[in-house]
Amino acid sequence: MSSTDTHPSTGSVPVAADPHALPPGASRIIWLLLAAAFVAILNETTMGVAIPHLVDDLGITYLAAQWLTTAFMLTMAVVIPITGFLLRRFTTRQIFITAMSLFSAGTLIALLAPGFEVLLVARVVQASGTAIMMPLLMTTLMTIVPAHSRGRMMGRVSIVMSLAPAIGPSLSGFLLDTLNWRWIFAIVLPIALIALAMGARWIHNLGETTRAPIDVLSIILSAFGFGGLVYGLSQIGGAETTGSSAADAAAQSLSTVSLIVSLSVGVIALGLFIWRQLELQKIDDALLDLRVFRSANFSLSVGQMALLSMSFFGTITILPLYMQDVLGISPLQTGLAVLPGSVLMGLAGPVIGRIYDARGTRVLLVPGSVIAIGMLWFYTTFTATTPLWVVVVAQTILSLGLALSFTPLFTASLASLTPKFYSYGSAVVGTLQQVAGAAGIAIMITVMSSVEATQLAAGLPEAEAGAAGVHAAFLLAAIVSLPLLIGAFLIRKPADELPELPVGH
Repeated sequence: MSSTDTHPSTGSVPVAADPHALPPGASRIIWLLLAAAFVAILNETTMGVAIPHLVDDLGITYLAAQWLTTAFMLTMAVVIPITGFLLRRFTTRQIFITAMSLFSAGTLIALLAPGFEVLLVARVVQASGTAIMMPLLMTTLMTIVPAHSRGRMMGRVSIVMSLAPAIGPSLSGFLLDTLNWRWIFAIVLPIALIALAMGARWIHNLGETTRAPIDVLSIILSAFGFGGLVYGLSQIGGAETTGSSAADAAAQSLSTVSLIVSLSVGVIALGLFIWRQLELQKIDDALLDLRVFRSANFSLSVGQMALLSMSFFGTITILPLYMQDVLGISPLQTGLAVLPGSVLMGLAGPVIGRIYDARGTRVLLVPGSVIAIGMLWFYTTFTATTPLWVVVVAQTILSLGLALSFTPLFTASLASLTPKFYSYGSAVVGTLQQVAGAAGIAIMITVMSSVEATQLAAGLPEAEAGAAGVHAAFLLAAIVSLPLLIGAFLIRKPADELPELPVGH
């Protein structure tokens, strides 16, 4: 077993009289963190549907409006890698108050924003708080929940991760149909402020903090590395254009240069960041300790999650476009169409967690992978005449496959580490999900747009050309998902208690 798997904890946590029970007050802390994470993730998915309204209300272009989503993803990619250090340097209470204060401030600024520039700043502030919440939640769960109950608790996390992204577009569509885009933030703000007040009162400190100095060079390299990759990936779709005018050609050329420069900077900076962390972790001063990858089970689990994220985030981005542009249904109907699958994921999460605690990973990951792969291949049969109910049923079944996969992967990955590395492991999981998700979205949209443009140029009707583009994108997702079946047989449930190093090692 690797040294990462066997390193003893350096922190202390509340102790319950019964070693199989949660420590005193832990349930309240967990539910509060779940509620805060739910609100933060809910906000992340509301802007996509609102973009056409923002274009009209603020007098901006679609390209500018898209920055409200791109800037959010970019900020997440920059902040998440730093959370591993932050969660060890500062107390649980300090991190929670900071995260929710940032999120609440960003929401308030967005609500009152007089124009696009201020709204963009608000989204960056919101994303700074959101980026901290999920690593904080997962690290706290791994710290205070007994090993034999972690699957059940991670099942609750799956409720947050499945319901919040689905309710976001539905809520946004309803508010945009009846009120205006500011109400998206007006509804979220009081909930965020209540969570902040309750957390300030009830959350106590878990574990011990370290006093290691922060490495400024690592922060800079991380920002350029992960930020450059996510920004470059977000520009992939912009490098494609169907226009033939001089302005279109100039825009395409500029976008291509931006894409190449961003990805090049990202790759170089990421390589230097990795080198820097390998040096610093020798003295336990790394910003993001990469010794977590010495655990083969952790590496396999996060690799599996990265593949799932590429397929999942790309698919849930393409599916609404297919339903609206090809099938011709409204944004609100689109949000409602994906809701059954997300509700199923949320309801199944705790049950799947209990199965994980009792039976391990294979009984969940194998059928989950088979279902997910099978449904992604079924998606490639969608056409311009596919009935909406078929899409809803397919999305619901796919959601079941994802539920069977995500909960055991989250739990098995972090359970493969010892407490010292929980915060770093959570940061790695969040970062890889963000980058893989951005890659899946960018590549699938580019494939869809390219194929659709080719079919339109060939004289195909708009709906059929759109269906052809969607088919190509779903085909890519299905191919990417194939290795999931191999990983499903290799990933294991770690022992409930990892052995510690012998004294004097």
